[in-house]
Amino acid sequence: MSDPNTHGSSTAPEAEDRSADTTRSADANQSSQTEQTQQAGFFTRHPLLTFILRRILLAFVTLLGVIVVVFFLIQLVPGDPVRIALGTRYTDEAYQALQQASGLDKPLIVQFFSYIAGALTGDLGVSFRNGEPVMLLLLERLPATISLAVCGILVALLIAIPLGTIAGLREGGAVDSVVRVISQFGVSIPDFWMGMMLISVFALGFGWPSSGYTPLTEDPLGWAQHMVLPAITAGVVSAAILTRFIRTAVIDVSHATFVRTATSKGLTYWAVLTKHIGRNALIPVLTISGIQLATLLGGVIVVEVVFAYPGLGRLIYDAVAARDYPLLQGAILLIAFIFLTINLLVDVLYAIIDPRIRIS
Repeated sequence: MSDPNTHGSSTAPEAEDRSADTTRSADANQSSQTEQTQQAGFFTRHPLLTFILRRILLAFVTLLGVIVVVFFLIQLVPGDPVRIALGTRYTDEAYQALQQASGLDKPLIVQFFSYIAGALTGDLGVSFRNGEPVMLLLLERLPATISLAVCGILVALLIAIPLGTIAGLREGGAVDSVVRVISQFGVSIPDFWMGMMLISVFALGFGWPSSGYTPLTEDPLGWAQHMVLPAITAGVVSAAILTRFIRTAVIDVSHATFVRTATSKGLTYWAVLTKHIGRNALIPVLTISGIQLATLLGGVIVVEVVFAYPGLGRLIYDAVAARDYPLLQGAILLIAFIFLTINLLVDVLYAIIDPRIRIS
């Protein structure tokens, strides 16, 4: 028969050991939870910074995918791209020199990684047509394209904001019908026809400049004179598209409950329009405005060809005509980078205007 005192003395240390293990486990779990809370707390305390970092990472991954796709575009071209680019200028010496300068004499896998490394560092190769660096050619045309894009989107907004707002506030009325007809007419007008009409009226009739470009830093007056007709041509089509989006956004917001509540509280019509309707209608309009600006920054090929405007669009047109594939690849990458940058800026503006976006 066992002694009860002996049994109690043997089980007490075991209970103490289990209690100590439980305490250590609880402390470890609490420490881990504290670390996780601190890490999550950083993202919670800085939602806008977290939002921006995620968008930058997504934009980088997208740009990397575009680089891969653009590289393989030249591999899908039937025939030898160097031979095609030389055309009647072909000689064995010229062929070998251009092939070596373009890096096309190396194995495909080496070309692939060299192209990715070069694209990420700004080295886009050399042009088939004149042997100059592609990045240099693109940067030479970029200021003219930026000038046209900024002026074109300003023209579009100056037309679209008042027309779209008035039409949205007068839904179903005579003004709304007139604005809808005008916007439909603007969307239907081809760019080249609008450009030729402006040239016929203002260039031939009044002597306005209809071709070329003067840098703003060299001659501001000459820059403005050369910018008027191309900016109007590019802006009218964008204005027609923006007008329809602004009208729809204003109508949707005007029927919202918070607008009726603000009106019932006795706020003035102007206060309701600016603080409630205008601010909330701005959010969906930012998307289409960003897309239109990115499109203009990517080069309006038809407008630039009609006005002999030395921008990215005209450069792309010339590259296609000359089968200058490195230059065409570089232009596509630059346009993709511009689109991603504009989309990133629009997302940040979204988060600033509406905090619910960055919280979600």
